[in-house]
Amino acid sequence: MIIEELIRKIRSYRWFCENHVVTENDLRSLVNHTRLSASAANRQPLRFIVSWEKQHNERIFPCMGWTAYLSDRPGSPEGNRPSAYIVITGDTTITDNFWCDHGIVSQNMLLGVREMGLAGCMIDSFNEKKLRQALSIPDHLKILLVIALGKPRETVVIDEVAGQ
Repeated sequence: MIIEELIRKIRSYRWFCENHVVTENDLRSLVNHTRLSASAANRQPLRFIVSWEKQHNERIFPCMGWTAYLSDRPGSPEGNRPSAYIVITGDTTITDNFWCDHGIVSQNMLLGVREMGLAGCMIDSFNEKKLRQALSIPDHLKILLVIALGKPRETVVIDEVAGQ
């Protein structure tokens, strides 16, 4: 796919075919994209927690502020939830200022997600204490973003701007 086509397909997907299998190798490939990404001061302070197993995903989902911005779509019924997650953290033993690194790597991951024929959503609305506890995340890792992903169950479109 050409880059513009991929960018046009990156939207916040919130309904997935929950039983579609996203493999550990798929997630490792996406995390590998981050190694190739720019990093402020070239510190590479980000660390990643990947989840693809249903039992593990069930611990993550309740920690998310899922569809918090959509009043017409509260929550996500079982069967429509993400089939994988990538939790992006920053290692405070390297730096406590992560600048824009997590935004850069998230966008690169989502490009990779779409290239795989999957879809995703960047989530900044989560209960940090609950998520840290659910995944046993050590204190020196600051939770920055969560990428939810899977096979899309919805079609997301771009609304054209009038006059353009």
